[in-house]
Amino acid sequence: MRMHFRGLAWSLKTLVGLLLLVLLVIVVAPTFWRILYPLPYRAVIEKYAVANNLDPRLVAAVIKVESNFRSGATSPKDARGLMQVLPTTGAWIATEIGLPNYNDAILYDPEVNIRLGCWYLNNLVTQFGGQMPVALASYNGGRGNVQNWLTTGIWTGKEADITQIPFAETRGYVWKVLRVYAVYQELYPLSR
Repeated sequence: MRMHFRGLAWSLKTLVGLLLLVLLVIVVAPTFWRILYPLPYRAVIEKYAVANNLDPRLVAAVIKVESNFRSGATSPKDARGLMQVLPTTGAWIATEIGLPNYNDAILYDPEVNIRLGCWYLNNLVTQFGGQMPVALASYNGGRGNVQNWLTTGIWTGKEADITQIPFAETRGYVWKVLRVYAVYQELYPLSR
């Protein structure tokens, strides 16, 4: 009888321990995931995302994939800042939006970079009729290349056909941004 009681006591302790562990995971999980998928510059992201009819969580996903929120990031192709804007693209956008005193160094300023990057992403979304995978592919692989893929039938432009994108880097980029975007949608509900 004593053996049975010890076994039962051990089982109850194990069950209580498991229940506490499950409760801890439920309570701590969002915090853990927010550490892996942070949202620094949130106010700036929201300001320029909303001004450009973009979901702030999409902009955060682009930044996470492009620079991992490092404002001083520079790519081998000389893309700069949080949203990895090329100096030539930055100069063009600055002219389009009437940003005075543009110089390439301001691409490292988080507010300027997010402002320019959001405008550019919205420009691509608009050009490609709201097709997010196409806009993201253009952001990474160039709008001329993507337009060519669509025109020649190399890629349908659909999310389900991302494997048709001929540039491995761009294909991987679109997948990553969409995956990270889904995570940001779960972690950061819109506050409207």
